[in-house]
Amino acid sequence: MRTNLKSYPQFERKDESATWRQKLHTIIFEADTPAGKLYDVILIGSILLSVLVVLVDSVQVIRESYGPWLIKLEWIFTIVFSIEYMLRLIVVRRPVMYASSFFGLIDLFAILPTYLSLIHPVTRYLTVIRILRLLRIFRVLKLVQYLKEAHDLVEALKASRRKITVFLFTVLTLVVIFGSLMYVVEGEAGGFSSIPHSIYWAIVTLTTVGYGDISPVTGLGQTLAALIMILGYSIIAVPTGIVTAQLITGMPREISTQVCPVCRAEDHDTDAKFCKLCGGKL
Repeated sequence: MRTNLKSYPQFERKDESATWRQKLHTIIFEADTPAGKLYDVILIGSILLSVLVVLVDSVQVIRESYGPWLIKLEWIFTIVFSIEYMLRLIVVRRPVMYASSFFGLIDLFAILPTYLSLIHPVTRYLTVIRILRLLRIFRVLKLVQYLKEAHDLVEALKASRRKITVFLFTVLTLVVIFGSLMYVVEGEAGGFSSIPHSIYWAIVTLTTVGYGDISPVTGLGQTLAALIMILGYSIIAVPTGIVTAQLITGMPREISTQVCPVCRAEDHDTDAKFCKLCGGKL
């Protein structure tokens, strides 16, 4: 005999709650519906305006004239983003997992500086981190090809991490050796007051930045500096070649804009029905 769940109010309330959360989840996290896309477009516009407020507030002339109004606007945006952050935690099945994810942390860090400004006012300028939330624009505008390219780049960096680690260790060894040599050759009289200070000079020279705050004055020191400069040009191309080679060998694949409602994982195949990480239904 079939049981009618409508005759049991507790089951009906649970079903209504699930439906409410599911609808809100679709609006907040998905861009496949008109309501979801409109929500994301409004959110992106709010993010841009809030960042603009912070940038304008850093200009002294404008701050002196409109400082109180800019602070009020900043608090309005912060309260709105705080409510939006709480809604995201409510509609997901695993709030802790979302809160510890990349976008979850960005959403949290986007509102914290304003609250911290109550203790240290200058921290409110750190709210420019909100601009990282604009990474969602690729999913909102259905720029799937850009998502695929971003995924390929991340995968190439992951696959190249061992080679890049070896490269960075080699560079670190070189700057320590060159820095120590310059300390011996130039000494404190030439501005190389310590080995760490000399290592700083070696890093600046090897990367071809060349601040010019420290420079060798002896012939041997200048010869060594020229050698480091020439070596720097050849070293800069190494990590680029490593990542490029990995990108060429990587196999491209189509990915969708679908987000797992359970673990918040992205980058699923276009024909995926279940999450590749937790197995949740998409």
